[in-house]
Amino acid sequence: MMMRPTIRDLAEKAGVSVATVNRVLAGQDGVRPAMREKVERAAGEIGFYGLGAIQNRNLASRPKYRFGVLLLQPHRPFYQMTAAALRDAARAVTDADVELRIEFLEDLSPQNTASRALELSRDCQAICVTAAVHPVVTEALDRITDDGVPVFAFITQLSATGQFPYVGLDNWKVGRQAAWAIANVCKAPGKIGILLGNPRYRNQEMNETGFRSYFREYATEFTLLEPLSTFESSAVSQEMTEKLLREHSDLAGLYVAGGGISGALSALRAQGRSGTLVVVGYELMDVTRAALLDGTMTVAIAHPLRQMADCAIGGMIEAASNPQDVGSLTKITPFEIYTRENI
Repeated sequence: MMMRPTIRDLAEKAGVSVATVNRVLAGQDGVRPAMREKVERAAGEIGFYGLGAIQNRNLASRPKYRFGVLLLQPHRPFYQMTAAALRDAARAVTDADVELRIEFLEDLSPQNTASRALELSRDCQAICVTAAVHPVVTEALDRITDDGVPVFAFITQLSATGQFPYVGLDNWKVGRQAAWAIANVCKAPGKIGILLGNPRYRNQEMNETGFRSYFREYATEFTLLEPLSTFESSAVSQEMTEKLLREHSDLAGLYVAGGGISGALSALRAQGRSGTLVVVGYELMDVTRAALLDGTMTVAIAHPLRQMADCAIGGMIEAASNPQDVGSLTKITPFEIYTRENI
């Protein structure tokens, strides 16, 4: 009769000491997660009688984290897509248990943003925030970090100095890419309209800066109009687009550098201007996919949400594990470009 595998057999199969196997079986501290998984895998391969105990001990020893995420308005599809990507990234973590608390800001005032961030940080080991830059918000985030809770900026930077680690795009490059598309697709020079959600969002400010820098360098024959603010509202975006179309008959292009893309697209369709302008905006979602397909929109520049979510979750785990060293956790991800031909 074949003898069942012993602890010594398991140690040999896993390439560890007998003492390490005993510590894993007893659920003792001092064994790295990777080593625990190695012993568990070896136990399964040789049919070790204590496999169930090892699995239970390893499960109980997994680090447990609770992270908070503060995103913008819940009615906007992009932020629902962002939340879904973050939840998927948290579930995909294999060596820790990550509980994610995602909240949305309907009221975008600095006071409400600061209050919600402070409340979220009270029972989280790190938080990830999408917010406009404002002294009230910055003061609250400084208090949170002073209390030992790492703060990550997500999608839009919160500080030019790198005070808060940032996960997102190089928005200066995004703006220049948008400008390149308009300058090279337009059949003739003309006026270019710019819609900004709110210049206090640092990503949008850098979008416009990069956009203008490209035209100053390579396409001076175009006229860039002063940006109009949409306040992240589709209704206002529609109104501002109608204003541009009414006041500038020679409008050649439109750059939607912030929120409200659905309103701008509605205005173009309502005014019979679909396909007559080069239009660059953000994200690939139902409304922009339809606009790319029918020619109302020319190019969509999108965030790689799953990659960004993985970076954010990984960064918060690292920061919670080692809160003294969060300065190097900024992650700049490449952006995605979509046209009618590649969706």
